[in-house]
Amino acid sequence: MTTTTPLRRGDRVLLTGDSITDWGRDRDQPDSPWGLGHGYAGIVAALAGARRPDLGLTFLNRGIGGNTTRQLRERWAADALDLEPTVVSVLIGVNDTWRRYDSGTPTSVEEYEEHYRAILDATRERLDARLVLIEPFLLPVAPVEHAWREDLDPRIHVVRRLAGEVGATLVPADGLFAAAAARTSPERWAFDGVHPTPAGHGLLAEAWLDAVGLAAR
Repeated sequence: MTTTTPLRRGDRVLLTGDSITDWGRDRDQPDSPWGLGHGYAGIVAALAGARRPDLGLTFLNRGIGGNTTRQLRERWAADALDLEPTVVSVLIGVNDTWRRYDSGTPTSVEEYEEHYRAILDATRERLDARLVLIEPFLLPVAPVEHAWREDLDPRIHVVRRLAGEVGATLVPADGLFAAAAARTSPERWAFDGVHPTPAGHGLLAEAWLDAVGLAAR
C-alpha cells in the first residue's frame, strides 16, 4: 500500500466500480442499508461501523455490474462527484479485459489509463476527497482465463502507478488473492475466476479495512 487513508469522524465513503462492488445492492434504495449489497462493500460498512461507531461513518455503494472504465467515467459526475464523498474507493478494470475475450471489444491499456486518470483528476479538482484504489484481480479457474493475464496485468500496473502519482491508498488485491489461492484453490476465493465467493469478499473487505487503519485488533 502506497499510503494510509485513515477514516475520520463523519466521513462519507463511496465505494464504486463494477459487479464486484455492486453485488446485490438495492438500486431502488441506494442510500439505505440495503443499498450496500452483500459483498465486500457491505462487509466494509458493517465492520467499520462495529469497530469504530464513534466515527459516525456513512457508506455508499454505486457499483454497477458489467461496467468498464469508460462507463464508470461516463457516470462519474452523477454517481460520484454529486454525492460529495470525503473518501472515494474505486475497483474497476476486469471488464475492460473480459470484453476483449467474450465480445471482441477490447479497451487498450492507454484508453484504460486515460479513463481512469480522468476519473481521478475530476475527483481531485472538485472534491477534497481521499482516494483508495483497489487493484483489479483475476484467479484463473477455467483454462482460457490464463490467457487473460496478458491483458489484465498491464492494467494492474496502471492502477499501482496512478495510486503513487495521486497519493492514494493502494489495496493490492491481485497479489492478495493469488497468495490466498496458493494456500487452497482459486475456486475457494473466486468461483469463476472474477467474482469473489463469500470468503473472497471477506478477504477483500479485510484488506480494505487494513488499508484505512481499521484492521481487526
